[in-house]
Amino acid sequence: MIAQIQYNSRKLKIDLTKPLDISIPIKDGDSNVNAWYIGPPKIQPVVFDKDVISVEKGALVNFNSITFNPHSHGTHTETVGHITKEKYSINKHLKRFFFLAEVITVAPEKQGEDYVISAKQLQFAIGNKKREALVVRTIPNTKDKKTKQYSNTNWTYFEEDAIRLLVKKGIKHLLVDLPSVDREEDGGELKGHKAFWNTRGAIRKDATITEFIYVSNKIKDGSYMLNLQIAPFENDATPSKPVLYKILE
Repeated sequence: MIAQIQYNSRKLKIDLTKPLDISIPIKDGDSNVNAWYIGPPKIQPVVFDKDVISVEKGALVNFNSITFNPHSHGTHTETVGHITKEKYSINKHLKRFFFLAEVITVAPEKQGEDYVISAKQLQFAIGNKKREALVVRTIPNTKDKKTKQYSNTNWTYFEEDAIRLLVKKGIKHLLVDLPSVDREEDGGELKGHKAFWNTRGAIRKDATITEFIYVSNKIKDGSYMLNLQIAPFENDATPSKPVLYKILE
């Protein structure tokens, strides 16, 4: 199933039968990826008057309730409403779902006790390419990213100048394999988030940050079409399923 997409003056072809899923799903239990000091998500059958509504337990249907936090438990996409008094729903402000994206791989630089992603690194990786979305894979890139417990680990983060560079380059949708673009403990400054959404100026209400992705090592750096799928929650963030499609020559 080959689709041809007119993108500005270019005609791009993608194979819709070969999606590259870069999301981490939410699953029940302690092996789910986690951050921000809360317990794991729960996916459990409803109990009515001691009757467990599960086919395994004799019920006619499975009827599970799910308890989770989108910021802590798996791939999620967020709007500026994550850091503002005003409510900006991801369901209302993400109006398009296909974007030309660039996948890059970055080796974070050691800076004191931290590991950071700098503007210099991003400039080298992106060059003069014009993209709507940027997918950042950090190395080492091991499968334990899918189950890692990030709380109190002082994870890698983006320097403020790095985020400002992305805004200057017109990146509207930033996807990262980290719990946050900011330092785990930053005294509430949130410099990266604020710079990306330009909270001191004309707020970029249509810009999004997607965190907790996992980009397989089989996916090469380069240009892709991104389908940024979200669950329709009226909230600042929602679980999401970003999918890449290789651009055919």
